[in-house]
Amino acid sequence: MTRRKLPDDYQKTIRALSDRIVQAQTPIRVLDAVKWDDSVRQGFLKHKGKAMPPVDRAYYDSRPLAFDSVEKKLEFQNIERDITRHLGQFNPVGQIMRRMCKEYRMVIRMLEARGTADFGLISQELYGAASDAFHAGDPTLADLGLMLSDYLNNIAHRGDLKDEAKTLTAKDAVGLLQSRLAAVFGDDTIRVFESDGIVADAAAGADYIKVRADAMFNERDVRALEVHEGLVHVGTTLNGQNQPICTFLSKGPPSSTVTQEGLAILMEVIAFASYPTRLRRLTNRTRAIHMAEEGADFLEIYHFYREQGCSMEESYGNASRAFRGSLPGGLPFTKDLSYLKGFILIYNYIQLAVRKGKLEQIPLLFCGKTTLEDTRTLRQLVDEGLVVPPKYLPPQFRDLNALSAWMCFSNFLNHLSLDRIEADYANIL
Repeated sequence: MTRRKLPDDYQKTIRALSDRIVQAQTPIRVLDAVKWDDSVRQGFLKHKGKAMPPVDRAYYDSRPLAFDSVEKKLEFQNIERDITRHLGQFNPVGQIMRRMCKEYRMVIRMLEARGTADFGLISQELYGAASDAFHAGDPTLADLGLMLSDYLNNIAHRGDLKDEAKTLTAKDAVGLLQSRLAAVFGDDTIRVFESDGIVADAAAGADYIKVRADAMFNERDVRALEVHEGLVHVGTTLNGQNQPICTFLSKGPPSSTVTQEGLAILMEVIAFASYPTRLRRLTNRTRAIHMAEEGADFLEIYHFYREQGCSMEESYGNASRAFRGSLPGGLPFTKDLSYLKGFILIYNYIQLAVRKGKLEQIPLLFCGKTTLEDTRTLRQLVDEGLVVPPKYLPPQFRDLNALSAWMCFSNFLNHLSLDRIEADYANIL
Protein backbone atom coordinates (compact mmCIF):
# COMPACT_ATOMS: atom_id res chain seq x y z
CA MET A 1 0.00 0.00 0.00
CA THR A 2 1.31 3.45 -0.91
CA ARG A 3 2.27 5.60 2.03
CA ARG A 4 0.33 8.87 2.05
CA LYS A 5 1.98 12.20 2.78
CA LEU A 6 0.32 13.90 5.74
CA PRO A 7 0.53 17.63 6.58
CA ASP A 8 3.26 18.49 9.08
CA ASP A 9 0.78 20.37 11.29
CA TYR A 10 -1.35 17.23 11.62
CA GLN A 11 1.65 15.14 12.65
CA LYS A 12 2.78 17.79 15.13
CA THR A 13 -0.70 17.88 16.68
CA ILE A 14 -0.71 14.11 17.17
CA ARG A 15 2.81 14.18 18.58
CA ALA A 16 1.90 16.93 21.05
CA LEU A 17 -1.22 15.10 22.27
CA SER A 18 0.68 11.83 22.47
CA ASP A 19 3.45 13.42 24.50
CA ARG A 20 0.88 14.76 26.95
CA ILE A 21 -0.41 11.24 27.59
CA VAL A 22 3.13 9.95 28.15
CA GLN A 23 3.87 12.78 30.55
CA ALA A 24 0.58 12.44 32.43
CA GLN A 25 1.00 8.74 33.13
CA THR A 26 4.58 9.06 34.41
CA PRO A 27 3.81 8.99 38.18
CA ILE A 28 1.23 6.18 37.89
CA ARG A 29 2.95 3.01 39.03
CA VAL A 30 0.29 0.40 39.67
CA LEU A 31 2.46 -2.38 41.12
CA ASP A 32 4.28 0.01 43.46
CA ALA A 33 0.95 1.36 44.69
CA VAL A 34 -0.62 -2.03 45.44
CA LYS A 35 2.28 -4.12 46.78
CA TRP A 36 2.56 -5.06 50.46
CA ASP A 37 5.75 -4.04 52.20
CA ASP A 38 8.22 -6.48 53.71
CA SER A 39 6.91 -6.01 57.25
CA VAL A 40 3.69 -7.77 56.23
CA ARG A 41 5.68 -10.74 54.93
CA GLN A 42 7.86 -10.92 58.02
CA GLY A 43 4.84 -10.79 60.34
CA PHE A 44 3.04 -13.52 58.42
CA LEU A 45 6.05 -15.85 58.48
CA LYS A 46 6.65 -15.09 62.17
CA HIS A 47 3.17 -16.45 62.91
CA LYS A 48 3.97 -19.55 60.79
CA GLY A 49 1.30 -18.70 58.25
CA LYS A 50 -1.57 -19.06 60.71
CA ALA A 51 -2.77 -15.44 60.93
CA MET A 52 -4.25 -13.29 58.18
CA PRO A 53 -1.98 -10.43 57.04
CA PRO A 54 -3.04 -7.21 58.84
CA VAL A 55 -3.84 -5.34 55.63
CA ASP A 56 -6.90 -3.10 55.63
CA ARG A 57 -8.04 0.22 54.19
CA ALA A 58 -5.97 2.10 56.75
CA TYR A 59 -2.85 0.23 55.61
CA TYR A 60 -3.22 1.64 52.11
CA ASP A 61 -4.15 5.09 53.40
CA SER A 62 -0.80 5.11 55.20
CA ARG A 63 0.90 4.63 51.82
CA PRO A 64 -0.39 7.57 49.76
CA LEU A 65 -0.22 7.64 45.99
CA ALA A 66 2.63 9.53 44.32
CA PHE A 67 0.18 11.95 42.70
CA ASP A 68 -3.05 13.83 43.40
CA SER A 69 -5.69 11.45 42.05
CA VAL A 70 -8.35 14.13 41.51
CA GLU A 71 -5.99 16.38 39.58
CA LYS A 72 -4.62 13.45 37.58
CA LYS A 73 -8.09 12.30 36.50
CA LEU A 74 -8.89 15.87 35.44
CA GLU A 75 -5.63 16.04 33.49
CA PHE A 76 -6.55 12.93 31.48
CA GLN A 77 -10.06 14.23 30.94
CA ASN A 78 -8.66 17.48 29.55
CA ILE A 79 -6.32 15.57 27.22
CA GLU A 80 -9.24 13.46 26.01
CA ARG A 81 -11.27 16.60 25.37
CA ASP A 82 -8.42 18.18 23.41
CA ILE A 83 -7.96 15.03 21.32
CA THR A 84 -11.59 15.29 20.19
CA ARG A 85 -11.29 19.05 19.69
CA HIS A 86 -8.20 18.80 17.48
CA LEU A 87 -8.67 15.45 15.73
CA GLY A 88 -12.42 14.88 15.71
CA GLN A 89 -14.56 12.08 17.06
CA PHE A 90 -13.70 9.39 14.51
CA ASN A 91 -10.00 9.93 13.85
CA PRO A 92 -8.32 6.47 14.23
CA VAL A 93 -5.27 7.54 16.23
CA GLY A 94 -7.47 9.86 18.25
CA GLN A 95 -9.72 6.93 19.18
CA ILE A 96 -6.73 4.99 20.50
CA MET A 97 -5.48 7.92 22.55
CA ARG A 98 -8.94 8.67 23.98
CA ARG A 99 -9.30 5.05 25.05
CA MET A 100 -5.92 5.27 26.77
CA CYS A 101 -7.06 8.35 28.69
CA LYS A 102 -10.22 6.52 29.79
CA GLU A 103 -8.17 3.52 30.91
CA TYR A 104 -5.77 5.62 32.92
CA ARG A 105 -8.70 7.33 34.65
CA MET A 106 -10.06 3.88 35.50
CA VAL A 107 -6.63 2.84 36.81
CA ILE A 108 -6.63 5.87 39.09
CA ARG A 109 -10.11 5.00 40.35
CA MET A 110 -8.87 1.48 41.08
CA LEU A 111 -5.92 2.82 43.06
CA GLU A 112 -8.20 5.21 44.95
CA ALA A 113 -10.24 2.13 45.91
CA ARG A 114 -7.33 0.18 47.41
CA GLY A 115 -8.55 -1.81 50.40
CA THR A 116 -12.22 -1.71 49.35
CA ALA A 117 -14.52 -4.03 47.42
CA ASP A 118 -14.44 -1.65 44.45
CA PHE A 119 -10.73 -2.36 43.91
CA GLY A 120 -11.38 -5.94 42.81
CA LEU A 121 -14.38 -4.98 40.69
CA ILE A 122 -12.44 -2.33 38.78
CA SER A 123 -9.53 -4.75 38.43
CA GLN A 124 -11.91 -7.15 36.67
CA GLU A 125 -13.00 -4.38 34.32
CA LEU A 126 -9.39 -3.63 33.41
CA TYR A 127 -7.82 -7.09 33.30
CA GLY A 128 -10.78 -9.46 33.15
CA ALA A 129 -12.01 -12.23 35.46
CA ALA A 130 -11.16 -15.93 35.63
CA SER A 131 -14.80 -16.70 34.83
CA ASP A 132 -14.54 -14.89 31.47
CA ALA A 133 -14.99 -17.04 28.36
CA PHE A 134 -13.09 -16.41 25.13
CA HIS A 135 -16.25 -16.90 23.07
CA ALA A 136 -19.85 -17.88 23.80
CA GLY A 137 -19.94 -21.51 24.87
CA ASP A 138 -16.14 -21.82 25.05
CA PRO A 139 -14.18 -22.78 28.18
CA THR A 140 -13.33 -20.01 30.63
CA LEU A 141 -9.90 -19.01 31.87
CA ALA A 142 -10.64 -20.96 35.03
CA ASP A 143 -11.41 -24.04 32.89
CA LEU A 144 -8.13 -23.55 31.04
CA GLY A 145 -6.24 -23.41 34.33
CA LEU A 146 -7.79 -26.67 35.55
CA MET A 147 -7.25 -28.40 32.21
CA LEU A 148 -3.58 -27.43 32.09
CA SER A 149 -3.17 -28.59 35.70
CA ASP A 150 -4.54 -32.01 34.75
CA TYR A 151 -2.07 -32.27 31.86
CA LEU A 152 0.81 -31.25 34.10
CA ASN A 153 -0.23 -33.75 36.76
CA ASN A 154 -0.13 -36.53 34.17
CA ILE A 155 3.55 -35.87 33.47
CA ALA A 156 4.63 -34.76 36.95
CA HIS A 157 5.81 -38.24 38.02
CA ARG A 158 8.32 -38.48 35.17
CA GLY A 159 11.84 -38.22 36.53
CA ASP A 160 13.24 -37.05 33.19
CA LEU A 161 11.21 -33.82 33.31
CA LYS A 162 12.60 -32.57 36.61
CA ASP A 163 14.06 -29.07 36.57
CA GLU A 164 17.78 -28.70 36.11
CA ALA A 165 19.68 -27.73 39.25
CA LYS A 166 19.93 -23.97 39.77
CA THR A 167 23.70 -23.58 39.73
CA LEU A 168 23.93 -20.13 38.11
CA THR A 169 24.31 -17.14 40.42
CA ALA A 170 22.78 -13.76 39.63
CA LYS A 171 26.19 -12.65 38.39
CA ASP A 172 26.31 -15.64 36.03
CA ALA A 173 22.80 -14.91 34.77
CA VAL A 174 23.64 -11.24 34.20
CA GLY A 175 26.66 -12.16 32.08
CA LEU A 176 24.72 -14.67 29.98
CA LEU A 177 21.75 -12.35 29.45
CA GLN A 178 23.97 -9.39 28.60
CA SER A 179 25.88 -11.27 25.91
CA ARG A 180 22.77 -12.85 24.37
CA LEU A 181 20.79 -9.61 24.24
CA ALA A 182 23.76 -7.70 22.87
CA ALA A 183 23.75 -10.07 19.90
CA VAL A 184 20.15 -9.02 19.12
CA PHE A 185 19.98 -5.37 20.17
CA GLY A 186 23.60 -4.19 20.03
CA ASP A 187 26.24 -3.97 22.73
CA ASP A 188 24.99 -0.92 24.65
CA THR A 189 21.23 -0.97 23.99
CA ILE A 190 20.08 -3.07 26.96
CA ARG A 191 21.75 -3.07 30.36
CA VAL A 192 21.51 -6.14 32.61
CA PHE A 193 22.52 -5.77 36.26
CA GLU A 194 21.99 -7.18 39.73
CA SER A 195 19.55 -5.52 42.13
CA ASP A 196 18.59 -5.95 45.78
CA GLY A 197 15.33 -4.06 45.47
CA ILE A 198 13.04 -6.47 43.61
CA VAL A 199 10.80 -9.33 44.72
CA ALA A 200 10.70 -11.30 41.45
CA ASP A 201 13.78 -13.09 40.09
CA ALA A 202 14.02 -10.43 37.35
CA ALA A 203 12.22 -7.31 36.20
CA ALA A 204 12.33 -5.37 32.93
CA GLY A 205 12.56 -1.60 32.59
CA ALA A 206 12.65 0.69 29.59
CA ASP A 207 16.15 -0.31 28.49
CA TYR A 208 17.33 -2.64 31.24
CA ILE A 209 16.70 -5.90 33.05
CA LYS A 210 17.28 -6.18 36.79
CA VAL A 211 18.21 -9.57 38.23
CA ARG A 212 17.65 -10.24 41.94
CA ALA A 213 21.06 -10.44 43.55
CA ASP A 214 20.32 -13.44 45.80
CA ALA A 215 18.43 -15.51 43.19
CA MET A 216 19.76 -18.70 41.63
CA PHE A 217 19.08 -19.82 38.06
CA ASN A 218 19.57 -22.64 35.61
CA GLU A 219 20.14 -22.44 31.88
CA ARG A 220 16.44 -22.74 31.07
CA ASP A 221 15.58 -19.89 33.46
CA VAL A 222 18.03 -17.62 31.68
CA ARG A 223 16.62 -18.57 28.29
CA ALA A 224 13.09 -17.76 29.46
CA LEU A 225 14.24 -14.36 30.79
CA GLU A 226 16.01 -13.66 27.51
CA VAL A 227 12.90 -14.11 25.37
CA HIS A 228 10.25 -12.94 27.88
CA GLU A 229 11.83 -9.89 29.49
CA GLY A 230 14.37 -9.02 26.79
CA LEU A 231 12.99 -9.80 23.35
CA VAL A 232 9.39 -8.89 24.21
CA HIS A 233 9.10 -6.47 27.14
CA VAL A 234 12.23 -4.40 26.58
CA GLY A 235 12.06 -4.85 22.82
CA THR A 236 8.55 -3.43 22.54
CA THR A 237 9.45 -0.55 24.86
CA LEU A 238 12.42 0.37 22.67
CA ASN A 239 10.25 0.14 19.56
CA GLY A 240 7.72 2.42 21.22
CA GLN A 241 10.44 4.91 22.15
CA ASN A 242 11.53 4.80 18.50
CA GLN A 243 8.15 6.18 17.37
CA PRO A 244 8.62 9.75 16.08
CA ILE A 245 4.93 10.74 16.28
CA CYS A 246 2.82 8.22 18.21
CA THR A 247 5.00 8.32 21.30
CA PHE A 248 2.17 6.88 23.40
CA LEU A 249 3.23 3.46 22.08
CA SER A 250 6.18 3.57 24.49
CA LYS A 251 3.80 3.26 27.45
CA GLY A 252 1.20 0.62 28.11
CA PRO A 253 -2.19 0.91 29.81
CA PRO A 254 -3.79 -2.27 31.21
CA SER A 255 -5.28 -3.29 27.85
CA SER A 256 -1.75 -3.61 26.45
CA THR A 257 -0.73 -5.87 29.35
CA VAL A 258 -2.71 -8.76 27.87
CA THR A 259 -0.95 -8.31 24.52
CA GLN A 260 2.45 -7.92 26.16
CA GLU A 261 2.21 -10.98 28.37
CA GLY A 262 0.57 -13.01 25.61
CA LEU A 263 3.45 -12.25 23.27
CA ALA A 264 5.97 -13.04 26.00
CA ILE A 265 4.44 -16.46 26.76
CA LEU A 266 4.08 -17.25 23.06
CA MET A 267 7.75 -16.40 22.59
CA GLU A 268 8.70 -18.75 25.42
CA VAL A 269 6.77 -21.55 23.72
CA ILE A 270 7.98 -21.10 20.13
CA ALA A 271 11.56 -20.53 21.30
CA PHE A 272 11.34 -23.76 23.33
CA ALA A 273 12.19 -21.76 26.45
CA SER A 274 9.17 -22.74 28.53
CA TYR A 275 8.96 -25.86 30.70
CA PRO A 276 6.37 -27.62 32.93
CA THR A 277 7.36 -25.87 36.17
CA ARG A 278 7.05 -22.49 34.51
CA LEU A 279 3.66 -23.38 33.02
CA ARG A 280 2.42 -24.66 36.37
CA ARG A 281 3.41 -21.35 37.96
CA LEU A 282 1.23 -19.47 35.45
CA THR A 283 -1.59 -21.99 35.76
CA ASN A 284 -1.60 -21.74 39.55
CA ARG A 285 -1.88 -17.96 39.35
CA THR A 286 -5.04 -18.33 37.29
CA ARG A 287 -6.43 -20.95 39.65
CA ALA A 288 -5.65 -18.80 42.70
CA ILE A 289 -7.47 -15.80 41.21
CA HIS A 290 -10.48 -17.96 40.39
CA MET A 291 -10.53 -19.36 43.94
CA ALA A 292 -10.43 -15.83 45.36
CA GLU A 293 -13.22 -14.73 43.03
CA GLU A 294 -15.24 -17.66 44.40
CA GLY A 295 -14.68 -16.50 47.99
CA ALA A 296 -11.37 -18.03 49.10
CA ASP A 297 -9.37 -15.79 51.45
CA PHE A 298 -5.63 -15.26 51.74
CA LEU A 299 -5.01 -18.22 54.04
CA GLU A 300 -6.89 -20.58 51.73
CA ILE A 301 -4.82 -19.41 48.74
CA TYR A 302 -1.66 -19.70 50.85
CA HIS A 303 -2.52 -23.32 51.73
CA PHE A 304 -3.34 -24.03 48.08
CA TYR A 305 0.23 -23.12 47.21
CA ARG A 306 1.61 -25.13 50.11
CA GLU A 307 -0.26 -28.16 48.73
CA GLN A 308 1.41 -27.48 45.38
CA GLY A 309 4.78 -28.02 47.06
CA CYS A 310 5.80 -24.38 47.52
CA SER A 311 7.75 -23.26 50.58
CA MET A 312 6.22 -20.95 53.18
CA GLU A 313 7.96 -17.92 51.64
CA GLU A 314 7.01 -18.89 48.10
CA SER A 315 3.42 -19.55 49.13
CA TYR A 316 3.19 -16.17 50.85
CA GLY A 317 4.64 -14.42 47.80
CA ASN A 318 2.28 -16.17 45.41
CA ALA A 319 -0.79 -15.58 47.57
CA SER A 320 0.07 -11.92 48.09
CA ARG A 321 0.20 -11.44 44.29
CA ALA A 322 -3.49 -12.33 44.17
CA PHE A 323 -4.52 -9.91 46.95
CA ARG A 324 -2.19 -6.91 46.52
CA GLY A 325 -4.25 -3.72 46.46
CA SER A 326 -7.19 -5.62 47.90
CA LEU A 327 -7.98 -7.08 51.32
CA PRO A 328 -6.89 -10.57 52.46
CA GLY A 329 -10.53 -11.59 52.33
CA GLY A 330 -11.58 -9.50 49.34
CA LEU A 331 -11.75 -9.87 45.58
CA PRO A 332 -8.39 -10.47 43.89
CA PHE A 333 -6.16 -8.26 41.77
CA THR A 334 -6.62 -9.98 38.41
CA LYS A 335 -3.61 -8.74 36.46
CA ASP A 336 -2.00 -12.21 36.55
CA LEU A 337 -4.73 -13.51 34.26
CA SER A 338 -2.96 -11.64 31.45
CA TYR A 339 -0.43 -14.43 30.85
CA LEU A 340 -2.70 -17.28 29.81
CA LYS A 341 -5.45 -15.01 28.49
CA GLY A 342 -2.95 -13.10 26.37
CA PHE A 343 -1.36 -16.27 25.04
CA ILE A 344 -4.69 -17.64 23.79
CA LEU A 345 -5.74 -14.33 22.21
CA ILE A 346 -2.39 -13.73 20.50
CA TYR A 347 -2.13 -17.33 19.27
CA ASN A 348 -5.63 -17.15 17.79
CA TYR A 349 -4.87 -13.80 16.17
CA ILE A 350 -1.73 -15.13 14.48
CA GLN A 351 -3.60 -18.24 13.33
CA LEU A 352 -6.24 -16.06 11.68
CA ALA A 353 -3.65 -13.73 10.17
CA VAL A 354 -1.99 -16.72 8.49
CA ARG A 355 -5.33 -18.18 7.39
CA LYS A 356 -6.32 -14.85 5.79
CA GLY A 357 -2.88 -14.24 4.27
CA LYS A 358 -2.28 -11.07 6.28
CA LEU A 359 1.21 -11.86 7.54
CA GLU A 360 2.20 -8.19 7.48
CA GLN A 361 -0.13 -7.64 10.44
CA ILE A 362 1.82 -9.93 12.78
CA PRO A 363 5.04 -7.91 13.33
CA LEU A 364 2.94 -4.82 14.12
CA LEU A 365 2.28 -6.37 17.55
CA PHE A 366 5.87 -5.31 18.37
CA CYS A 367 5.53 -1.62 17.33
CA GLY A 368 5.35 -0.68 20.99
CA LYS A 369 2.98 -1.34 23.86
CA THR A 370 0.20 -2.29 21.49
CA THR A 371 -3.31 -3.56 22.12
CA LEU A 372 -4.65 -6.41 20.04
CA GLU A 373 -7.80 -4.54 19.03
CA ASP A 374 -5.68 -1.75 17.53
CA THR A 375 -3.66 -3.84 15.08
CA ARG A 376 -5.87 -3.04 12.09
CA THR A 377 -5.60 0.65 12.88
CA LEU A 378 -1.82 0.30 13.32
CA ARG A 379 -1.58 -1.01 9.76
CA GLN A 380 -3.32 2.17 8.58
CA LEU A 381 -1.08 4.36 10.74
CA VAL A 382 2.06 2.71 9.31
CA ASP A 383 0.77 3.38 5.78
CA GLU A 384 0.18 7.02 6.73
CA GLY A 385 3.66 7.37 8.22
CA LEU A 386 2.35 8.05 11.72
CA VAL A 387 3.80 4.79 13.07
CA VAL A 388 7.11 3.25 12.02
CA PRO A 389 7.48 -0.55 11.81
CA PRO A 390 9.29 -2.20 14.74
CA LYS A 391 13.06 -1.87 14.68
CA TYR A 392 13.64 -4.77 17.05
CA LEU A 393 11.94 -8.09 16.34
CA PRO A 394 12.62 -11.57 17.73
CA PRO A 395 14.04 -13.88 15.03
CA GLN A 396 10.80 -15.90 15.03
CA PHE A 397 8.88 -12.79 13.95
CA ARG A 398 11.48 -11.28 11.64
CA ASP A 399 11.33 -14.30 9.34
CA LEU A 400 7.78 -15.63 9.42
CA ASN A 401 8.43 -18.76 7.37
CA ALA A 402 8.54 -21.26 10.22
CA LEU A 403 5.78 -19.54 12.21
CA SER A 404 3.51 -19.53 9.15
CA ALA A 405 4.10 -23.24 8.55
CA TRP A 406 3.34 -24.00 12.19
CA MET A 407 0.10 -22.01 12.06
CA CYS A 408 -1.00 -23.67 8.80
CA PHE A 409 -0.77 -27.07 10.49
CA SER A 410 -2.39 -25.69 13.64
CA ASN A 411 -5.35 -24.35 11.65
CA PHE A 412 -5.98 -27.83 10.26
CA LEU A 413 -5.44 -29.65 13.54
CA ASN A 414 -8.07 -27.44 15.19
CA HIS A 415 -10.69 -29.18 13.03
CA LEU A 416 -9.84 -32.63 14.39
CA SER A 417 -11.60 -34.12 17.42
CA LEU A 418 -9.06 -34.96 20.11
CA ASP A 419 -11.59 -37.26 21.79
CA ARG A 420 -11.98 -39.22 18.54
CA ILE A 421 -8.21 -39.35 18.08
CA GLU A 422 -7.78 -40.65 21.64
CA ALA A 423 -10.24 -43.44 20.91
CA ASP A 424 -8.51 -44.33 17.64
CA TYR A 425 -5.09 -44.40 19.31
CA ALA A 426 -6.27 -46.41 22.32
CA ASN A 427 -4.43 -49.53 21.23
CA ILE A 428 -1.09 -47.84 20.58
CA LEU A 429 -0.81 -45.27 23.41
